[in-house]
Amino acid sequence: MNIDNYIELYKNKTFESMNLYYRSKEIFPGGINHNIRFYKPYPFLTVKAKGNYLKDIDGNKYIDFWNGHWALILGHSPKTITKNLKKQIKKGTLYGTPNKPSIKLGELINKAIPNAEGIRFSTTGSEATMYAIRLARAKTGKRVIAKVIGGWHGFNSNLLQSVNYPYEADEGIGLVEDEGQFIESIQFNDLDRSLKVLESIKDDLAGIIIEPILGGAGCITPINGYLEGLQEFVKKNDSLLILDEIVTGFRLSYKAALDHYKLDPDIFTLGKIIGGGLPIGAVCGKKEIMGLADVTDKIEKNTYCSIGGGTFSANPLTMTAGYKTLKYLKKNPTVYEKINFLGDLARSELSKLFNELNIEAEITGIGSLFMIHFLNDKVKKINNALDVALSNNELLFNYNLALIAKFNIFFLPLKMGAFSYAHEKEDVYKLIEATRQIFQNTKKYNNIQR
Repeated sequence: MNIDNYIELYKNKTFESMNLYYRSKEIFPGGINHNIRFYKPYPFLTVKAKGNYLKDIDGNKYIDFWNGHWALILGHSPKTITKNLKKQIKKGTLYGTPNKPSIKLGELINKAIPNAEGIRFSTTGSEATMYAIRLARAKTGKRVIAKVIGGWHGFNSNLLQSVNYPYEADEGIGLVEDEGQFIESIQFNDLDRSLKVLESIKDDLAGIIIEPILGGAGCITPINGYLEGLQEFVKKNDSLLILDEIVTGFRLSYKAALDHYKLDPDIFTLGKIIGGGLPIGAVCGKKEIMGLADVTDKIEKNTYCSIGGGTFSANPLTMTAGYKTLKYLKKNPTVYEKINFLGDLARSELSKLFNELNIEAEITGIGSLFMIHFLNDKVKKINNALDVALSNNELLFNYNLALIAKFNIFFLPLKMGAFSYAHEKEDVYKLIEATRQIFQNTKKYNNIQR
């Protein structure tokens, strides 16, 4: 694959994006406001998003499989949400006081997921996971949190450990040892090794935080018995199970992955979909745990767990968007039928195509989530984040850029894709045909031939 040709094609069609990107570098570190949004040679600048499309400042229109960090289950700017946001804007965007839309959204989440006996809204997922581990420590009186290698729980300092390969290295400068000394890492989908680590720290183990499906680490599903084995350990050890459902909550069905995998977490986090396209995070859990955040009658005694919320937490605009989104999903179960069908179709058709082209690849995912991995001599099967890190990521990046440059199909390079209700079968077949052309026109497969 001659990546230079695709880079040149990309530059030719995104000239104004290039100009504005270099202008943005004068203001923003790296020219961006989220680390993963940069890719070489530079990211295009979006000016409009509707349905299943993004439109950039140069007039290019892309089928969008990134879907706003996988948050937009109904697609971009659905009418059912935007019309209600217009009404709410007239009433106010930030009250700084309690409001009815927050109660309505909280009640809807509680009815859909009974484990959410108590809920505290925040503005980001990073805040929600930070609060979750603080609650676990407050409840148990223990200090150590176990997390999965490659597991992503946001940019809070405690959990910014063993996220990127090589996993034993620090996650950049500015972190101090004290922030990570009470975090231990376990290997996803390896129960025996995970239990050995947990056994070694059991006396000070407050809890395990884990994504039921590894999202940013490669869209990897758990093997049978793995999550259940971790849950059994913490229950016997008087530690807590924390499920990070910021990606998976309300995506597989009108519930969370905890329902799909029949789990009973003590605490879980939500985000993305429950915000209806606006900023949100939520930490949820059992009443006796979430009750630790109740400050009424406790401030003077200093016996509460301080988990805050933030200036913009539970703002009426986000609460309205989230409520209307979940209400729509509840009334329209065909949303899940459609997006899960599209996910199954994409995984099946891509697998068949790569087999036909004699290219070693594995398509991971579940429901509407999917990701392509190119295998090599080091990796023949994707089971965990290390397998993803050692797979042929150079080829994956080149493939993603080729899709953007020549076929106007957008995945954030090296990240998984997601279907929304705005996508159609036609989008799957456009992806298949583009993939076929990219590899059929490639004379040299860069060490990916069987």
